[in-house]
Amino acid sequence: MRQAVIELFQTNPQVAIMISLLLSIAISILGVVPSVFLTAANLIVFGFWGGLLLSFAGEVLGATVSFFLYRKGFKRLNDTRTFQYPKVQKLLQANQKEAFALIISLRILPFIPSGLVTFVAAVGQTTFFTFFIANMIGKIPAIVIESLSVYQLLHLSFEWKIGVTILGLGVLIYIMKKVGVVGRSS
Repeated sequence: MRQAVIELFQTNPQVAIMISLLLSIAISILGVVPSVFLTAANLIVFGFWGGLLLSFAGEVLGATVSFFLYRKGFKRLNDTRTFQYPKVQKLLQANQKEAFALIISLRILPFIPSGLVTFVAAVGQTTFFTFFIANMIGKIPAIVIESLSVYQLLHLSFEWKIGVTILGLGVLIYIMKKVGVVGRSS
């Protein structure tokens, strides 16, 4: 996927930034597609700082568009029994000050799906201004960490990439066993 995006950018240099921003919006609206491949493509084509800034702008723009679409399309889902998780419940019913702090903290955590945070904020009580500012602040450390990680991985030797892949798979299998997804006999 990353290579296809890089080729798209390189064959359309006049509109590469616009394509990147549109891809960011699409990824945000879908809510479940990881953006790491787009961050990698941005870093490769636009350099570290240009790629980081473009990825940040795309993430903020994508979350903003998603917030409006989710708010317009799903506002009727305000039946809070639909959302069982305590943190989600808290964000749904938070006042603006609490929502601001929750959105920042949830944006910084890498394992919380960005689309879920945007969706819950949109169907909850959070105002657009609160969401926008908190989202932007929370995305700064998240995108810097993602960009640095991707940049480092892009510059590893082949042997290190194999090692990181094996380690990542090992951690994934361990977590899946702990959660009970694999390893159970019926």
